[in-house]
Amino acid sequence: MLKYLLRLPCLCFFILLHGAMNAQPSLLIRPGEKWFGAAVNEAHHMPFTEGYKLDLNADLRGNQAAGLLLSTSGRFIWSEEPFSFRFENNRLVIADTHAMITIDSSGKTLPDAFHNAAARFFPTKNILPDTLLFSSPQYNTWIELVYNQNQADIMAYAHAIIDNGFPPGVLMIDDNWADYYGRFDFRSDRFRDAAAMVDSLHQMGFKVMLWISPFVSPDTEVFRDLLEKELLLMDNGGKPSTSYAEATLPAIINWWNGHSAVLDFTNPASVKWFRSRLDHMVNSYHLDGFKLDAGDAEYYPANSLSFAKASPNEHSRLWGEVGLAYPLNEYRAMWKMGGEPLVQRLRDKQHSWTDLQKLIPHITTAGLLGYQFTCPDMIGGGEFGSFRDLKVLDRELVVRSAECSALMPMMQFSVAPWRVLDSSQLAIVKKTVTLRKKYTPYILQLAHEAAKTGDPIVRSMEFQFPGAGLADAAGQFMLGDRYLVAPVLTKENKKTVRLPKGSWKDDLGKIWKGPRDITLEVPLDRLPVFERITK
Repeated sequence: MLKYLLRLPCLCFFILLHGAMNAQPSLLIRPGEKWFGAAVNEAHHMPFTEGYKLDLNADLRGNQAAGLLLSTSGRFIWSEEPFSFRFENNRLVIADTHAMITIDSSGKTLPDAFHNAAARFFPTKNILPDTLLFSSPQYNTWIELVYNQNQADIMAYAHAIIDNGFPPGVLMIDDNWADYYGRFDFRSDRFRDAAAMVDSLHQMGFKVMLWISPFVSPDTEVFRDLLEKELLLMDNGGKPSTSYAEATLPAIINWWNGHSAVLDFTNPASVKWFRSRLDHMVNSYHLDGFKLDAGDAEYYPANSLSFAKASPNEHSRLWGEVGLAYPLNEYRAMWKMGGEPLVQRLRDKQHSWTDLQKLIPHITTAGLLGYQFTCPDMIGGGEFGSFRDLKVLDRELVVRSAECSALMPMMQFSVAPWRVLDSSQLAIVKKTVTLRKKYTPYILQLAHEAAKTGDPIVRSMEFQFPGAGLADAAGQFMLGDRYLVAPVLTKENKKTVRLPKGSWKDDLGKIWKGPRDITLEVPLDRLPVFERITK
């Protein structure tokens, strides 16, 4: 049966589940109360409305997630294991639970709910990722090279960055640098001397990251060795009663690049083997860190068996632990690793204005889940096909995307702006990089504070101004508590800015008095920024 425990001082309910996993605790939605959380890639649906539903079991929506829901009235719901939820009949209903559900009603505002949840369930470690990720733009070779990663073109891309007036930063070598998945050496047909390549990139001022995944190509030497050593996830053969010890077949996972086996990180020996291969790459090729892709809960199916029992979501979390050994890291899929010094990139966005409008709600929701060291998607979107046919490319979208990213915690290029833009548009994109330099000391200050306090670097308007009626102001964000950033996110060169109470100085030097809404004509080369002068 369900048991409810109430601690009056903190108004916390703990719902203990004893053989009652089908029970459905629910909360009555308070007047004016709005809810956020659970999955970053669903943030454009927030605040949640009547009829919304989501099941977090084995589904991270391809991005960061946690068993956490927070409300503008200060309440939060937490569970260590995934659950489903829905909004119906003015109630928040929780179902499909696998662990204790905590319901905390001790706060009064959204930041109260966040701070209370973070302190108890995902406290900060006072450790930062490599600060170069914040202080300089990042460059990813994916869109320019796709699966043709090779030494000559990587060097050409790096030289073009410098030659076109962009500063060096972190350079990420993307997928297909090895002969097959699971082999940790550069393929000799495309990299004549990978160590010399990385050394040259270092001399140019770059640090170098390498794309990796937990997958292993079947029917390869490495695969056979790992299978013999029992370091891979196994398959139950369609019989749920099969134990791990009885399994003889490896689990073969269908992912975006085909079918592969996958390492079992519940097994300490698998972790040790994988770490040894990453360290081999660092020592042999002088790499600085890794882009750890995949690891989605969706790639750990119900028919798989592991060394230690774990949910698909827990497998994803264990993948996150790998990156803790490398200050230069980046993830896209993550479960319940808030407060850790891991860089979290938003999921690949389409090359569209609709997806550009998702960046702000997604990145501010990441902060509510404890993921503060965040990177928006690649500028212009991560859909490489849109950049092949320049006839269908929206160049203004690329420019506005750069402006939207400019004052976020990180800024990542992949498509070469000098290839797809005309000279005037390229000059504007370079202007956004120069603008970022002005704010970089403040961004770094916020990053250090986030490592200590857990507070988001970029904040939703409701987080910074709780109760001011700004919960649905999804087209602008606060950089810390000082700057309101309002990028243009539509084809129309206009922006309606919702100024909170106080005095604000815009980027042109004009003083505005809030609270008020203002509609601006915004030329393509302007990113509206408002500095808070007085409260």
